[in-house]
Amino acid sequence: MARARVAVLISGSGTNMAALLYAAKAADCPYEIVLVASNNPDAAGLRLATSEGIPTFVRPHKGLSREVHDEIMHDAIVAAGAQFVALAGYMRILSSEFVSQWEGRMLNIHPSLLPKYKGLHTHERALEAGDAHGGCSVHLVTAELDDGPILGQTPVAILPGDTPETLAARVLIAEHQLYSRVLADYVAREQSPEHLIDQVRERALALPEADEVVSHGMPCFGIIKGKKFAYISRDHHGDGKLALLVKISGVEEQAMLIENDEDRYYRPAYFGDGWIAMRLDLGDNDWDNISDWLSRSWRAVAPKKLTAMTDVVGEF
Repeated sequence: MARARVAVLISGSGTNMAALLYAAKAADCPYEIVLVASNNPDAAGLRLATSEGIPTFVRPHKGLSREVHDEIMHDAIVAAGAQFVALAGYMRILSSEFVSQWEGRMLNIHPSLLPKYKGLHTHERALEAGDAHGGCSVHLVTAELDDGPILGQTPVAILPGDTPETLAARVLIAEHQLYSRVLADYVAREQSPEHLIDQVRERALALPEADEVVSHGMPCFGIIKGKKFAYISRDHHGDGKLALLVKISGVEEQAMLIENDEDRYYRPAYFGDGWIAMRLDLGDNDWDNISDWLSRSWRAVAPKKLTAMTDVVGEF
């Protein structure tokens, strides 16, 4: 399976970026760094990335609104072909739109055992509180600062006589170990067929009166005692693809989808012109869009009394 493509955002020395970069040199690492981007043209990490042959991008934020600067950074990340974003000492509060665009695909590392000590001065606060441990956390980025789901943590013992500087130095070692491991585990999970199928299953079974059975050797979803509205094709007849099959309006829509994105969409064998297959194994799934496809396909086969009832409920 192709390695996941990661963009790293930095503002300074980039030591965590370097840890991610060097971990990616291992042959079995499931990700590669395709871009190092910064809001600071003097960030030392940019020179390191360049020396290692990694493309870089810089755009100072001075004079730009947060939204405009974030849009510029987003465009650079997309142009690099990145599927995930890793924040590594990126000293910018991100706009809600940027966070939304990378929801579920952007990670951050924070020098505390979250939910303790969000924000700055984490080591000072841990020492002032008399904690036995400091540490670091890797979490998914959400709109609220340092508040996303935690993916991994490493406690670091606080020693007698520790200062914020001495504690920070040891926590940084832990950060370098933790971030690359968590990022690797996360992107590998996002490419796991079992995980991807579970994501589809969760959304399909959330639809009214939906159930799951196996048909033609494939998991499929339908209205209870009714028609099927989605199938999951996994290496069907050895094609090496993992795809979601949903109903569409017909041959014209099928042809248009394939023409617009032939890497993602294809005509599923034996299903005819009323179905389209969309690949789930490309590493850049838009789950909101997939939910919309499932809902539309469900509506195509659901009895009118059921869709009417759903529409009434949706009005309230």
